[in-house]
Amino acid sequence: MRSLVGVLVAVGAAAGCSNASVATSSSATAPVTISIVGTNDLHGALLPVDDRGGLARFAGYVANLRAVRARDGAVLVVDAGDMWQGTIESNLTEGGVVVDAYNHLRYTAVAIGNHEFDFGPVGPPATPSAPADDPRGALKARAAAARFPFLAANIIDEATGRPVAWPNVSPSTTVEAAGVTVGIIGLTTAGTLNATIRANTIGLSIAPLAATAAAEATRLRAAGATIVVVTAHAGGSCREFGQPENLTSCEAASEIVAVAEALGPGLVDVIVAGHTHAGMAHEMNGIAVIESFSRGRAFGRVDLSMDPATGRVLGREIHRPQDVCRFAEPGSARCAPPGRGGPAATYEGALVTPDPEVGAIVERAVAAVTALKAESLGVHVDRPMPRGGEESPLGNFFVDAMLASSPGADLAINNTDGGLRADLPAGPLTYGRLFEVFPFDNELVQIRLTGAELERVLGAHISRDRRLLGLAGARVDSRCQGSRLDVRLVRPSGAEIGDLETVVVATTDFLVTTDLFAPVGREVRALSPGPVLREAMAAWLRRRGGVIQAATFVDEARPRFPPRRTLPQSCRSD
Repeated sequence: MRSLVGVLVAVGAAAGCSNASVATSSSATAPVTISIVGTNDLHGALLPVDDRGGLARFAGYVANLRAVRARDGAVLVVDAGDMWQGTIESNLTEGGVVVDAYNHLRYTAVAIGNHEFDFGPVGPPATPSAPADDPRGALKARAAAARFPFLAANIIDEATGRPVAWPNVSPSTTVEAAGVTVGIIGLTTAGTLNATIRANTIGLSIAPLAATAAAEATRLRAAGATIVVVTAHAGGSCREFGQPENLTSCEAASEIVAVAEALGPGLVDVIVAGHTHAGMAHEMNGIAVIESFSRGRAFGRVDLSMDPATGRVLGREIHRPQDVCRFAEPGSARCAPPGRGGPAATYEGALVTPDPEVGAIVERAVAAVTALKAESLGVHVDRPMPRGGEESPLGNFFVDAMLASSPGADLAINNTDGGLRADLPAGPLTYGRLFEVFPFDNELVQIRLTGAELERVLGAHISRDRRLLGLAGARVDSRCQGSRLDVRLVRPSGAEIGDLETVVVATTDFLVTTDLFAPVGREVRALSPGPVLREAMAAWLRRRGGVIQAATFVDEARPRFPPRRTLPQSCRSD
């Protein structure tokens, strides 16, 4: 790394008050290094788990890097969205604690992800319940409290045909960092409106990511930006990180790879990706693309060596995802295995010290929910119940509890993959453990379908999707009949559900508004508003009591849903 000299100053951004570590070089032609630190998909994970993660410790890593860049450049910290939905500490403040911590961390800018819409209006209701309720009220309140801009270039207000223009929300922002003008663009995945509660996104549409990024980058370049960064709640997945130019371990068909490949040369320098909860640290079409898993376990980094006089990039280093550790494996970016201990983590030549002010912000949020998290639900889980596996034990237990919590329902359906966010450990089941499994405030609702309609729904999912659905009250028998996938629903008694038979299905208000039920061919409406699913399940568990035996929720000889390894199922006639 070149030795560069600079002095830190604070600057504001055109789209709001932005936070960047900024240096002014003593020589107009001295190279400077701009470090882009990227985070994504925090999902409210304020605290470390097994000595990994935690916002206070992450702040220590950032502080160490800023101390180095104070001598030779600047640090910009950006987030790729899904910041606050996912833990009881964050959810009960509707993300306020995350924004407070990000303010102290001096984030430069953040993208809006699909789960930023989950809280709906300000206050307990997750969706509008009165005409005056603003379905984006909680999101707007979080943006108004931030000392950094929220970016959303491709979230379109259908009333104006332009990107949304809420307070402190804009398509892009510009900062001056160490004499270099940096433009930052925010994007969200094309599937945003299908990955949150639809009632909260009425009147919005999503513009194509690549075309939006290209147009905004062109505008920023014309306005003087010499570096352009895209922070995108859209991602990919790679398994190996040793050689950034080697893409053989990356999923070539992923959304963010398509975006990078579609951009013209020289438009974008760095993409901070998210949404897929995977890792990336690669060069794609001349662009550095980073993504750092989820829940604060790691962060990404790209260093750009710049000539501030010409705006020319002299060199670039893409770092592999850096674990956020209490104890580290010597000479590695990885944490020591849980429980092993070892040397305290260092970064940029100094010990990583958790930031006490960020720690205080987190501790206040923790203290506010301690009693609620510890509340017993009166049942004991005999062994750990994982979300994963060929058939998910936790997914089956969860959907069984949904069915039991919904009087009058014949079957229950839930999105096991995506809907359940944590495994269930053995031991007493507390409200906090249930919240970790299902942090969403979705309502438990009932819909009415015929057997034929439900078979079409499940057949379409099985033939096109790799994700497991949880199903209670029946099992799916799917097999190929030539080029056609034949799907039949069989009750536990062995009786088949007839095509003309009417069934009442318990599900969530979220799933009702997704494309899961599009194959029905008509609008599917909930029969009536329902309780928050998590609260209904907690009440049922308290009534049930006793021991939950994990082994009873998977029957390998008679799986409820096609095994994960067989999905998606495709048929062809020979």
